[in-house]
Amino acid sequence: MNRDTEQGGREEAGFSGPERRVGRIDTPPDPRAHAAFPDDFGRRFLIFCDTEEEFDWEQPLARENVGTTAMEGLPRAQDFFREADAKPIYVVDYPIVDQDRPAAIIADMHARDGCEIGTQLHPWVNPPFDEKVTPENSFTGNLPVELQRAKLMALTDRIEERVGVRPTIYRAGRYGIGEVSSHLLEEAGYRLDSSVRALFDYSEQSGPDFSGFGTSAFWAGRSRELLELPLTATYVGSLRAAGSKLYGLSEKIPFLRGGLARSGMLRRVSLTPEDYPLGEALEAIEQLLDQDLRIFNLSFHSPSVVPGHTPYVRDAADLKDFYRWWEGVFDLFARHGVTATTGAELVDAARAAR
Repeated sequence: MNRDTEQGGREEAGFSGPERRVGRIDTPPDPRAHAAFPDDFGRRFLIFCDTEEEFDWEQPLARENVGTTAMEGLPRAQDFFREADAKPIYVVDYPIVDQDRPAAIIADMHARDGCEIGTQLHPWVNPPFDEKVTPENSFTGNLPVELQRAKLMALTDRIEERVGVRPTIYRAGRYGIGEVSSHLLEEAGYRLDSSVRALFDYSEQSGPDFSGFGTSAFWAGRSRELLELPLTATYVGSLRAAGSKLYGLSEKIPFLRGGLARSGMLRRVSLTPEDYPLGEALEAIEQLLDQDLRIFNLSFHSPSVVPGHTPYVRDAADLKDFYRWWEGVFDLFARHGVTATTGAELVDAARAAR
């Protein structure tokens, strides 16, 4: 199966014509799809852990890269989050649940702490392997629909087999959603997706463009039963009101983005300890609180909990900074009454307010 068969695949899958345009999550939503929450739900935060294999982020992707040694450090991270009264959602990919040791770690964390276990699909290491490993094919939404469905079901079934729970929370690896992703997720019983990375544009890599998305949750899918919660990001600095326009220009004007960031006039901040210093994150959170954002969506990658596996945590000092980042964010949330929630609680609250 290849890109040449994609249109035919869509028609066979029942996603032809106008149906493909309904309830999508790869394009900014109709304002009427905005999700509300009950007043007494308050301000909440979620944490998504992209629980995945190890690979060199600077090298081409390869099916052979399925090492999972960093998973040995994840229980310690879970202990830290539990003591902080945080409730990470572990979205796991195929190498994690296909190998005995990492699958056992995830299953034990779920059994011990009730951690929510979701799905993260890296197509290049997720069977069936009917496509070539290319940059374009690393975004699942670019694959033929039947292959997308087959990979999603293979991973969903494997998680249920290994962990004992059928996942209903999803994130696409590389944020690689496409025009039928919401339909496939809804069809497979998923109720919460967090694949949209607000304000970021991956189109030059053949991926989706999220530059026009805000951070608010919205309903998606043909039946509007899938809740989309974008990762939280914002622009900070004196030129933040023109953030989207200036970041768009920076794609054409060399060094513009770096110059704006160094001057302090404009920075794009995503709520993750990976590449975003604590001071920037706190500034972004304070700004979003002033704008009355009620749901904060934070994230990190599981290999970051052991030094040497990601560009963000190279040594023991970086790991200390990783945990200090979370401590600082949790302290700010506590002072503003922002408390942790789970994916299930979020979906139930949104449904109650419909």
